[in-house]
Amino acid sequence: MLDADRLIAWYDANARDLPWRRPGTTAWGVLVSEFMLQQTPVARVAPVWLDWVDRWPRPSALAVEPAGEAVRAWGKLGYPRRALRLHECAAVLAREHGDTVPATVDALLALPGIGAYTARAVAAFAHGARCPVVDTNVRRVVARAVHGAADAGPPSTARDLSDVDGLLPRGPAAAARFSVALMELGAVLCTVRAPRCAECPVLAGCVWVRADRPSYEGRPRPVQRFAGTDRQVRGLLMDVLRDTDGPVGRARLDMVWANAAQRDRCLDSLLVDGLLEQTAEGLFALPGEH
Repeated sequence: MLDADRLIAWYDANARDLPWRRPGTTAWGVLVSEFMLQQTPVARVAPVWLDWVDRWPRPSALAVEPAGEAVRAWGKLGYPRRALRLHECAAVLAREHGDTVPATVDALLALPGIGAYTARAVAAFAHGARCPVVDTNVRRVVARAVHGAADAGPPSTARDLSDVDGLLPRGPAAAARFSVALMELGAVLCTVRAPRCAECPVLAGCVWVRADRPSYEGRPRPVQRFAGTDRQVRGLLMDVLRDTDGPVGRARLDMVWANAAQRDRCLDSLLVDGLLEQTAEGLFALPGEH
């Protein structure tokens, strides 16, 4: 069993100074951070998050802007559909929740763009709720410290939530602190390739270390590539619109990628996703900006 008190004490002394963890951060600020942190490194998120909460300190401030402004401000974070969903979420919060972020998991799940992980993260980190918060870092720590495995293997929502729920302290405040500490441990010490076990605050109870750190024997994870993929081409097309104040012609977009079939496919997918719109004159623009 993980020693919750030791883990929380380690976190209190060693946690990274991330802007959304600082005193005074609103529930809206936490929600924005969770949208941005999905599949995106912390170092890339921090400056964009600071700009967002300075420009749009409340959901209503973002909601009155065109959706294209959210996409433009998203910059190079990747997966820009998150910006559209966050804009939609802000509109619902402003219209139906009095410009506040609800505190319960069920109410959060009803908002646009919020899934199981984000709902629990916001409930715990913004409102201090006692609920299991499970990301890849948490799954890896639990796999090693509790089950003695080098890696968690394929996810199982029911099993993963049950595992973490069983580790949470009873009090909501301590449980929320434990959840963020568990996540931090996986991010900075109990890493995939080079875990720093000697520095781990829960080393004494780690089943994986006691078993002499056996290797992972499951199916290898697929290696994701970026160069030459549709994701890269979509990003290049989006860059043109983010760097331009108004609609642009097709010829400008055609310059970003030589493979016409792939370029056209990616342009069509951006239109379908609502990340670009075509004007009556046949030009292309960010949503709501023409």
